[in-house]
Amino acid sequence: YYFYMNWQPIYALLIFTSTVITYVAANEMAATDKVSTKKLLLYVSLLINFGILFVFKYYDFFNTAAFDALSFMGIRMKLPNFDLLLPVGISFYTFQAVGYTIDVYRNQIVPEKHFGRYALFVSFFPQLVAGPIERASNLLPQFTREVNFDYEKAKSGMKLIIWGYFM
Repeated sequence: YYFYMNWQPIYALLIFTSTVITYVAANEMAATDKVSTKKLLLYVSLLINFGILFVFKYYDFFNTAAFDALSFMGIRMKLPNFDLLLPVGISFYTFQAVGYTIDVYRNQIVPEKHFGRYALFVSFFPQLVAGPIERASNLLPQFTREVNFDYEKAKSGMKLIIWGYFM
């Protein structure tokens, strides 16, 4: 979120919206036994998340293509382009959040109850800008695992970093 706030503060609302929608949908799916309610929650989550992705990434392309196709048939009708700057990592965090919701819907994982840990999963910086899209079952447990500092591993890592800078 800090990265997003430094680049374009308003775009932090996009990743926050995606996080809240998928978090609420997943936890509500787990709280109900009705298949129809689970499907509805899944569809709403998918619609909102893919809607945001479509507007920012594909709307202008489809709008221009539709205008060109209609113009070819002699119909002059044009919707305005948004010309929005594409938010960094929007595809990665959208598909990661949607994948989480689908996994909860399929009962493959138990939804994360701690909103902060779930928000970290969606916005995890090393994956946010370059991927890969990570499964919740792989990444979320790492946030709660206790890790002890190992001096030898830290020293070895620093040697590799320094060697990489030298190269």
